[in-house]
Amino acid sequence: MNIPILSILIFLPLTGAILFIFIPREKINLLKYLAVTVTVLTFLVALPLYFNFDGSTADPQFVETAEWIGYGINYHVGIDGISLLLVILTVFLFPIAIISSWTSIQDKIKEYLIFMLILETGIIGVFLSLNLFLFYVFWEAMLIPMYFLIGIWGGKRKIYATVKFVLFTMFGSLLMLVAIFFLYSTYYKASGVYSLNIFDFQKLILDPGVQIWLFLAFALAFAIKVPLFPFHTWLPDAHVQAPTAGSVILAAVLLKMGAYGFLRFALPLFPDAAQKFLPLLAVLCLIGIIYGALMALVQKDIKSLVAYSSVSHMGLIMLAVFSLNFEAMEGAIYQMLNHGLSTGALFLCVGILYERSHTRLIKDYGGVSKQMPVFSAFFLVCMLSSVGLPGLNGFVGEVLCLFGIFKSSHTLAALGVLTIILGAAYLLWMYQRVMQGPITNDKIKSFPDLNKRELGFLIPIIIMMFWMGIFPRPFLRKMDASVTHLLHQIKSRTSVSASVQKEEKELIIKIKKDKTEESKEETNILLK
Repeated sequence: MNIPILSILIFLPLTGAILFIFIPREKINLLKYLAVTVTVLTFLVALPLYFNFDGSTADPQFVETAEWIGYGINYHVGIDGISLLLVILTVFLFPIAIISSWTSIQDKIKEYLIFMLILETGIIGVFLSLNLFLFYVFWEAMLIPMYFLIGIWGGKRKIYATVKFVLFTMFGSLLMLVAIFFLYSTYYKASGVYSLNIFDFQKLILDPGVQIWLFLAFALAFAIKVPLFPFHTWLPDAHVQAPTAGSVILAAVLLKMGAYGFLRFALPLFPDAAQKFLPLLAVLCLIGIIYGALMALVQKDIKSLVAYSSVSHMGLIMLAVFSLNFEAMEGAIYQMLNHGLSTGALFLCVGILYERSHTRLIKDYGGVSKQMPVFSAFFLVCMLSSVGLPGLNGFVGEVLCLFGIFKSSHTLAALGVLTIILGAAYLLWMYQRVMQGPITNDKIKSFPDLNKRELGFLIPIIIMMFWMGIFPRPFLRKMDASVTHLLHQIKSRTSVSASVQKEEKELIIKIKKDKTEESKEETNILLK
């Protein structure tokens, strides 16, 4: 009997959210414990996927298909080496995010937990969809709970941040929807079959001019989500205004959906257009790296600093993706996981400080390590993970990214190193001002150190940081075949397209030559 494990994984959080509707809002503790139980069960459901996943093949595994609307719009899900670890990251962080908001969320707790569970279903669905329409449904559905999480439980400027977030992402998404239906129509004309299967679309040989417009439509949606410069402006506002759990999920998982979109759709479907835009995209990544780091250096708000650090680090990840070689691609995917852990942990640490002082301004702190030595040690590990200290997870990902970028361009690699140099500058300086020196605020003297709940959600992340930093190979082995296949697919389709273009040019030349000869013959006949 085949167990539909992917469908269970996708819809278990949604089922929990539906059940919550029937639980009275007064039973706050019951709601909280049930939310943690549902997310932990979702994580346990995902574990067999990791251990039973065959890393030697690039084919999607645990595939499930079912008729839905028809006309090619079907329920089709599967998992490969690129999406596997992103799904594991998602289900690992959601219980942590909910536990972290145990005391910080005081109003409308029932609704808050429902939106968190719906958000988890949307994100998992994005990573597992193999039908483009289904992908789009989950992609858009994910915006709804995030809209409410920021708009209801956010900070003072939550409405501004929410509207900006939705307008940016929806604009890109609508253009992507137009491109999806153009592909749908093109495939039907070529084959006579309705399909929205991504593997069917990969068989299309599209005109390079058409590819450019389609690539732009997809790339814009994904660039906004990453976010690449200059589409990043929604991110700091959303991060600063979001509740702690919202910031964790936004930084750790939602940004990775943009990078995943480039890997899954934009690069393999439109390889010729991608090759044309790679220099421009690389420049945008470099600007994002430097701009994000310099902005982080001047921030007065700790949360805003961590938000701009995401812009810088995601720039390095995308620069590796656009290098289009094996080491860079694996490094980019691995660094997505590392960034999710380290930046998510930093937001958790900022949330812990905020719960005690209700301020995130760096000037309001100083000497915190004297009052909270255990917390300062955890904060230090999270910060060093983000910097890329050897022995921690960030080091492995950054080394692979830079090595792959170096193979593509020595200049880009040299500039990409600024991510690490400037990252160390702004994070160490922030840590020194907040944690070291004399206690500058009398409020700090009353701060309690980490309690059992806070230790409970920080310790698993710290363990994973060391594990992924010391033993990266088990994770990398899962993605080897999929990354190899992706690169072969991009290069082979580029070659096929180039061959078709060459044949077309030769045919045009031949036709022109034939017409010239015919014209000469006609002229000779007339002269005679």
